[in-house]
Amino acid sequence: MANQTAPTKGNLMNTKKSLALAKMGYELMDKKRNILIREMMNLIDKANAIQGKIDNAYEEAYLALQTANITHGYCSEISKTIPVEDSLELDYRSVMGVEIPTVTIAEPDPTAFYFALNTTDNALDNAYRKFTEVKVLTATLAEIENSVYRLADSIKKTQKRANALKNIMIPKFEEDVKFITDALDEKDREEFSRMKVIKKQKSDK
Repeated sequence: MANQTAPTKGNLMNTKKSLALAKMGYELMDKKRNILIREMMNLIDKANAIQGKIDNAYEEAYLALQTANITHGYCSEISKTIPVEDSLELDYRSVMGVEIPTVTIAEPDPTAFYFALNTTDNALDNAYRKFTEVKVLTATLAEIENSVYRLADSIKKTQKRANALKNIMIPKFEEDVKFITDALDEKDREEFSRMKVIKKQKSDK
């Protein structure tokens, strides 16, 4: 075989060490992949649950806004009194070396309204509450979906590395170990035969 490792005892020891490391690396890659898959599946379940909530929240929010528009006319001027959301914070946590985002947003104060209550009614209050709910759910869903994407990408890379170890590196090291072992055994047999011949020649004299 081309580029075959030289059959020496030193190379045999080194190749066995490389084989052991490759097998350990494969086990770690396989364990990492399984943990990441489990984490991703948990997040997908959460995403599905939140997606149902957010669909309902959007439907209720737009229905509430439509009702408010009917009672107040279009609420574009009133909407300008709502402050820009600036409480959103982004951090990261590590799962088996994969950095996934953690999004936090200030919990809405159910008693806080930014428009004159004496010139509005319950329809506008309800629309505000519903869209505030949508905002929080959207931030949570964005965190989960981005985490799932990052985990899926890492799972793909981990699987690729695991496959390379299992299907390429480990078989190569096993083949090298067998080649060197067989060559050394053959060399020992030749040496044994040579020594027998020498011993016989000496005894015949």
